[in-house]
Amino acid sequence: MHYARNVNFSVKPGKVDEFNRLMTTEILPLMKGQKGFCQDLTLLHSNTGISITVWDDRACAETYNTKTYPEVLKKLNPVLEGTPRVETFDTIHELVH
Repeated sequence: MHYARNVNFSVKPGKVDEFNRLMTTEILPLMKGQKGFCQDLTLLHSNTGISITVWDDRACAETYNTKTYPEVLKKLNPVLEGTPRVETFDTIHELVH
């Protein structure tokens, strides 16, 4: 069974393009290199977003959270408003098309 992280965030007004650039060029490549990383789904409506990442297990997600996520936050800090809220979940169903 996999493990998921849900991050709720707000992008500063006028910074959506910069957010997308940072995600594409810096954050996603960094995440792809993390042990146990499976996938990311980032959703944005206006300036409010959700990023759901799926990990092989809780240990991999927790290692990312303590070792890499602070670096991710530092990179995204110029475009984010406030501090993102992180929730974690055990997955109970997965359907990959």
